[in-house]
Amino acid sequence: MLDLTGKNALVTGIANNRSIAWGIAQQLHKAGANIGVTYLPDEKGRFQKKVGELVEPLNPSVFLPCNVQDDVQIEETFNEIKEQWGKIDILIHCLAFAQKDDLSGDFSNTSRDGFKTALDISAYSLTRLTQAAKPLLTDGASIVTLSYLGGVKVIPNYNVMGIAKSALEMSVRYLAAELGSQNVRVNAISAGPIRTLASSAVGGILDMIHHVEATAPLKRTVTQTEVGNAAAFLCSDLSSGITGQVIYVDAGYEIMGMSQG
Repeated sequence: MLDLTGKNALVTGIANNRSIAWGIAQQLHKAGANIGVTYLPDEKGRFQKKVGELVEPLNPSVFLPCNVQDDVQIEETFNEIKEQWGKIDILIHCLAFAQKDDLSGDFSNTSRDGFKTALDISAYSLTRLTQAAKPLLTDGASIVTLSYLGGVKVIPNYNVMGIAKSALEMSVRYLAAELGSQNVRVNAISAGPIRTLASSAVGGILDMIHHVEATAPLKRTVTQTEVGNAAAFLCSDLSSGITGQVIYVDAGYEIMGMSQG
């Protein structure tokens, strides 16, 4: 039975009730985990209020600001987690961002700043958060991040984010190799297209979803709950022999060949 009772799970990347991170947080909570949540701080405190109200039913014991582009704030966040929790059993990384202009048009026109921003927030943040969490990770801890098929295949209107996801997936492998001796596992879930705040920046997202529904073996796309269930599995002892992997939760779309075109 999947049981996460007594485990501290830190979830990053919840923006609203459509967020995949929200689906994951709900399933971890359902399995008995003690939930902690970080949010992106802004001057008017909008995310703090919005995310705080959303996650209230999960009764998070930790609710902290964390801008992953700010090393000082990352350290402050994890120092506070150390004070309140003392340990981390689960780290969920659901962070991705690219400037909209760098998602469409000719890939060769990607701006230098746009490339840096996409790689920093979408890929390097996993490494940086893992570095900060490392002293707190328990024997048997699990780290899970979110990827997408655009990291291994060309997807229209994905461009620089595909490069970021490719870097993220390779980061999973290097981190898994590093942390394996501590019995800490690192995996990624490559989810099918889902309507979220992040995906709304990708042109033609509805067409992508309809294409998956027509092409995938299951003849549908997936839900936040299904991705959440896969994450809960990867965070549980049921997956104790799995690390460094990219698990596709996409109704089987990834296996299809020419019909993807």
